[in-house]
Amino acid sequence: MERKKTISNIIYHVLVCAFGLVMIYPLVWMVMSSFKDTNTIFTTATSLIPEKFTLQNYVNGWKGFAKVGFGTFFKNSLFISITATIGTVLSSSVVAYGFARCKFPGRKLLFAAMLASMMLPAQVLMIPQYLWYQKLNWVGTNLPLIVPYCFAIQGFFVYMMTNFIEGIPRELDEAAKIDGANAVQTFFKITLPYMLFVMTPYLITQFTGNINNFNVIFLLSGGNPTPVDATAGKTDLLVTWLYKLTVDKQYYNIGAVIGILTFIILAVGALFTYRRSKSYKEEGGF
Repeated sequence: MERKKTISNIIYHVLVCAFGLVMIYPLVWMVMSSFKDTNTIFTTATSLIPEKFTLQNYVNGWKGFAKVGFGTFFKNSLFISITATIGTVLSSSVVAYGFARCKFPGRKLLFAAMLASMMLPAQVLMIPQYLWYQKLNWVGTNLPLIVPYCFAIQGFFVYMMTNFIEGIPRELDEAAKIDGANAVQTFFKITLPYMLFVMTPYLITQFTGNINNFNVIFLLSGGNPTPVDATAGKTDLLVTWLYKLTVDKQYYNIGAVIGILTFIILAVGALFTYRRSKSYKEEGGF
């Protein structure tokens, strides 16, 4: 009996390790390929270890082309992601506050419609959104990546915030009202800080999702309108530049560098932000 259990454990761990290696191999291959010459990246694809290590890919990836490099595209991505995340937080929290605290005709119907919108796949909405933005002359700009998020289009966040606000004791609102605070002051001084306390991890996820949302970004902007050395546009974001480097120009080694740098910056930034937030420092305090 003990022998069978040992054999089962060995088989289990072997299968888990094999599955883990299969999952992590593409990432390891990308990292090692970033140190290879362009001419050898596919001729030595079956070998992880480069024949000759080179850091020139990192230099070229950071410098970019025509004096427009990683810093420009990262700044574009950072601006859009921060703006869209702030718009999501403010608009979703206001709508959620209305659902949770305000009684008005049709509230339940609107809430049900909001829940129904969460059931629609994003792919179903992309073409209607594209046609709508095209009529507004927004296609080819970054406006579709910012403006819609200021109008509570993230049903998941509205739903989460609504449930959370309903869990905040109404006595806090009544105490604030007695102290002379109006509804706006109560929202910004009491409700919003409590929501940020709990939802910081979700906001970090939303931020990284805005940077990596390739389908929407490429469909609605495409890096237009200004070309830079035929490799990108000055309005390109990291994901669209990465796409053009690999698919259009076959600069796979530089593309690997961009992917690695993006991952490192986002991972370090997310961990740093979370560890400095009240959600981490005062866990369980709420």
